[in-house]
Amino acid sequence: MNTDMKKLVELTKDNFETEVLRATGPVLVDFYAPWCGPCKMLAPLLEQFAADFAGKVKFVKVNIDDAPSLASEYEITGVPTLMLFRGGEAVDKVVGFSGPRQFKAWLDKAANAAVTS
Repeated sequence: MNTDMKKLVELTKDNFETEVLRATGPVLVDFYAPWCGPCKMLAPLLEQFAADFAGKVKFVKVNIDDAPSLASEYEITGVPTLMLFRGGEAVDKVVGFSGPRQFKAWLDKAANAAVTS
């Protein structure tokens, strides 16, 4: 694993379209809330994976409390919710955090599919 941690860029409704929907490569969006315990456990893993997948997948985050319109638009009913976007479309989604191994397996599969498609 890459030892460089990479802070995720926080998006709002104002920059979501530019950063996610118009992105040329795959983008993984972490919909989270600051009061969510599993979100806090997931955050350092996302930062690590952002470094590991640098140049392949862009990682960003959206605070659903600050961007309720995005949470509504993408039907976020629980946090954390991770969505993978490619070509402006949501192509994969996982709700909840079941542990680092399961998350990494999903991310590897999703990222590899995003890179090779």
